[in-house]
Amino acid sequence: QVQLAESGGGLVQAGGSLRLSCAASGRALTMYVMGWFRQAPGKERELVAAVTWGEGRTYYADSVKGRFAISRDTARNAVNLHMNNLAPEDTAVYSCASKIRGSQEYTSWGQGTQVTVRG
Repeated sequence: QVQLAESGGGLVQAGGSLRLSCAASGRALTMYVMGWFRQAPGKERELVAAVTWGEGRTYYADSVKGRFAISRDTARNAVNLHMNNLAPEDTAVYSCASKIRGSQEYTSWGQGTQVTVRG
């Protein structure tokens, strides 16, 4: 089982930037996909970005393309989410998660971190 712990987040003005970090422990991540999800009040949870740890292939939701970037920090066994040009609609609880490549569901989750964007 992979243990995940997020850091970063907070309050930022519209147009600003934040970086979220997710530290992973417990397993080697070579065969894993790491994802960042968000859930706003009253809305369903959505996958905003993901990366395959071994190959570095990325996925982005249309709503964040060109503004968010997901990256691997292999030295720290962490996955970062760089968020630029933030808008109020990006306000949500952001969580990182992991799944074995090829599986349907993400099985390990972090505790989540709040991102609030003031317009």
